[in-house]
Amino acid sequence: MKKLRVLSTAVLSLAFLLSGCGPSSQQGQSSATNENGPVKITLLNTKGEIEAQMEAVAKVFNQQNPGINLQVIPAAAGQSPFEKVSAMYASGNAPTISMVDPSDVKKFKDKALDLSGEKWVKDAVDGSLDAAKDDGKILGFPFAVEGYGLIYNKQVLDKAVGGNFDPSSIKTRSDLEALLKKIQATGVASNLQSPMDWSLAAHFLPIAYSAQSKNPQDIDKFLEGLKGGKEDLSKNQVFSGLMDTFDLLKENNISKKDPLSGTYEQGPEMVGKGKVGLWFMGNWAWPQIKGFDTASGNYGFLPVPVSNNANDYGNSQIPAGVTKRLIVDKQQSSLEQQAAAKKFLEWLVYNNSGQDFLVNQANIIPAFKNITLQPQDPLAKSIVQYMNKKATMQAMTTLPPDHWSQLGASMQKYLSGKIDKAGLINEIQAYWKNVK
Repeated sequence: MKKLRVLSTAVLSLAFLLSGCGPSSQQGQSSATNENGPVKITLLNTKGEIEAQMEAVAKVFNQQNPGINLQVIPAAAGQSPFEKVSAMYASGNAPTISMVDPSDVKKFKDKALDLSGEKWVKDAVDGSLDAAKDDGKILGFPFAVEGYGLIYNKQVLDKAVGGNFDPSSIKTRSDLEALLKKIQATGVASNLQSPMDWSLAAHFLPIAYSAQSKNPQDIDKFLEGLKGGKEDLSKNQVFSGLMDTFDLLKENNISKKDPLSGTYEQGPEMVGKGKVGLWFMGNWAWPQIKGFDTASGNYGFLPVPVSNNANDYGNSQIPAGVTKRLIVDKQQSSLEQQAAAKKFLEWLVYNNSGQDFLVNQANIIPAFKNITLQPQDPLAKSIVQYMNKKATMQAMTTLPPDHWSQLGASMQKYLSGKIDKAGLINEIQAYWKNVK
């Protein structure tokens, strides 16, 4: 069985400790023109929230590289990257570049081009390439560092606490419960719990794994125990504590009467317009929140507490890690297309326009030490603050590809009351016993 690999807090913090001053170099302004016209390449985008930005940056790249014609292909909402890329390979129409989840990289190891010789490898944040390595080859480009937790609208929370809300004041479940009551006392709904399977099982549930220990090896051991049927989640304090917090959020959910009716698009509007104080989501949501912002950009993250002991690991940390990687096809793409794809990856890291796209347009925290642009959106800034305080948890970015779809369905059943906690535990443990 393959060991799950995760990024450490110290590793992620390094990107920002090393960021400082100095201009970005301009490279990749042009590429050799093919005799038959520009080399056509495609990029499958599985981050739907930045589709407009991806389309825009493709135009800029094409203008600066007239020998290349990059086209962005959007993935269908709700479809896992693994399923989409697999289907495109099966149809003989594989993307030149595929944006996949970290756990998918090695699934395509026979189809992914070795990127070990690329210039950006030396500038990648230490540890950010570990999960993309196989037999000494680097198969994936670290596209984005992201984090998540309870997004808060500070304007709403300031009113609730009667002053300047301090996010560090929430250290336990009891603290969170008291805050929810204070928000409700102002006439505003306290929180929204979105029902998307990927949110529930790619982000919320994995906190039960990452909060087990600061040590990656201990987390690996815990997951191996689940696979071997040796872990009883009903007796695991971290899992039980996290689900108690989930129960708290479920009970106060603005969509409690119809908890599965919500959509992703509902969240940015509700938190942006101050209709709810809290929303469990990640920094990728800022472009949408920004469109509804009534709090003058005053937002941040609260950790999801797992106990009522303020000193317990997980109560003051948020998960953060490389959440998307780009792989280059070597099976169905020509050598010219492969070269053009590698040109685009290098352009993202070293070209001013590429860096601007990552940091300022797509609101992505880059995984490269040479990029000195600082994120300006409030959610990315909040994550950087947690990183600099060494208050981030290991993000479970290499879980099995079907984890969020299979256990997302289980979490949805629990959210809607179709199964109880014992039923949820049974489904989670049964899933892990069948993981190969």
